[in-house]
Amino acid sequence: MTQPGSTPNRPRRGTGCLQSLLVLAVILGLGYGASKIFGDESSRSKGSSSSSSSASDGKGGSWAIGDCGGPDPENKPDGYRAFDCDEAGATFKALKIEDASFLPNAIQCPAGTDLIIQVSRVLGSGDDKKGGGIPTNTVCGRNLTGDHPGDAGAGGGQLVEGDCVSATAKEIACASAGANDFKVLGLVKEKAECPAATTEPMELMMAMGRPYDVICGGKV
Repeated sequence: MTQPGSTPNRPRRGTGCLQSLLVLAVILGLGYGASKIFGDESSRSKGSSSSSSSASDGKGGSWAIGDCGGPDPENKPDGYRAFDCDEAGATFKALKIEDASFLPNAIQCPAGTDLIIQVSRVLGSGDDKKGGGIPTNTVCGRNLTGDHPGDAGAGGGQLVEGDCVSATAKEIACASAGANDFKVLGLVKEKAECPAATTEPMELMMAMGRPYDVICGGKV
């Protein structure tokens, strides 16, 4: 949708001179702005701007469905770290764990994902939390609060069936959709694959890794 991402095991600390640190960076959340052929304004989904800020987490690189995390106060504004789900700092829970990818569009989280966070491991003392690191996996997170921009039709998160888009393929909240806007009936590779109710097949510019090239739009 637009605009970036289970109680976890307690963090395990690395041993020896080099610590294995985890770097979490919000990698998802941009809108699908476009013109015909519709071009991606971003290289992936909606929510907030892509960020390179990161935070040390200490989970040893292993995340599981149900693990929780939240903003790292020592690495603002976009750093995240692991928390137990009952800790005050926890703001999201992992819905799904995907492999890491250097192709942003290749990360496809399930509906209901409010933010997408890339987990990377760096070797070092941990003094520089904003380092790059080697991507290890991707966390598809859902907010622990009632605020869920990633729900179908809510206007945030990745584009999924049931979302709404403007005539320029920009995702919007379905509650604010008008006569010139469309509901997403399908996300396919070819226009011929769109369902019969499609009135506006929107062809997107090619993007490596994205599993679809056409948004099948129907009347809201």
